[in-house]
Amino acid sequence: MTTLIFGHQNPDTDAITSAMSWAEFQKQAGNTDVEAVALGEPNDETKFVLDHFKVAAPRVIKTAANETGHVMLVDHNEFQQSVADIEDVQIDSVVDHHRIANFHTASPLYYRAEPVGSTNTVIFELFQEHGYEISPTLAGLMASGLISDTLLLKSPTATDKDKKILPEMAKIAGIDLQSYGLAMLKAGTNLAAKSDMDIIEGDAKSFTMGGKSIRIGQVNTVDLDDIYARQDELVAAMTKEAQAKGYDDFLLIATDILNSNSTGFAVGADRDKVAAAFNEKFDANDRLALPGVVSRKKQVVPPMQGAFEG
Repeated sequence: MTTLIFGHQNPDTDAITSAMSWAEFQKQAGNTDVEAVALGEPNDETKFVLDHFKVAAPRVIKTAANETGHVMLVDHNEFQQSVADIEDVQIDSVVDHHRIANFHTASPLYYRAEPVGSTNTVIFELFQEHGYEISPTLAGLMASGLISDTLLLKSPTATDKDKKILPEMAKIAGIDLQSYGLAMLKAGTNLAAKSDMDIIEGDAKSFTMGGKSIRIGQVNTVDLDDIYARQDELVAAMTKEAQAKGYDDFLLIATDILNSNSTGFAVGADRDKVAAAFNEKFDANDRLALPGVVSRKKQVVPPMQGAFEG
């Protein structure tokens, strides 16, 4: 029976590439009956990566229990971010770099989590610890996941370990970090080609905070004016999606990757609480200025959780 390996829903580059790198680790460890899959189609940034390294995208699954009884999770652990039938399969391992919440298993498992910039940082360490081979292509995929999650090490999520490891990955991959990294990040910011739903849901995750269902999406851009021009349509799409899925609040973070600033847009009954989490207020244009904020994991979720659960 094949063990399926996957990252979170609405997968980003780190989610998809870490599934692929963890699958390769398993094969070198002797567990050859594994397959890296995805819980959604790759976004434009990830497509750029896969095309650059001439690697096929993992197939997309909606459920797992119809295929297997065993799975491995990467880049997430919270059940609401995982495959729909996660409670119907056995989780054999988790490799992650996020908080641990809403997670439990019936059986013992391998669990490796570190507070670093990407899951691929953790997996790269594991390859080194075991003396396993990292091919140039695999190193490129792993570097791409780390570049994506840390915005080329500009994010506060980037640790000293990430800053040491990324050049090592790049050397093996044979890429120039600055030119490749910037091209990769820009590939994911072509908003003109994205629908309103692509923008609000393309990189969105659900969280439970203070008994509320909170949806937090993030979109990267090189010009926030591109987002401002579509604000009414995006807010309308967020409102519709929140009503359809039962979210109490929906926050969209638009991040300027060149200047490392963000603007927030929110719908729901707790807009004032959302703003208070960042010690800010929505302006006359219903925009929440978030200077210096680029990381959902480190700069958005923790203050939001404090505001809703404090």
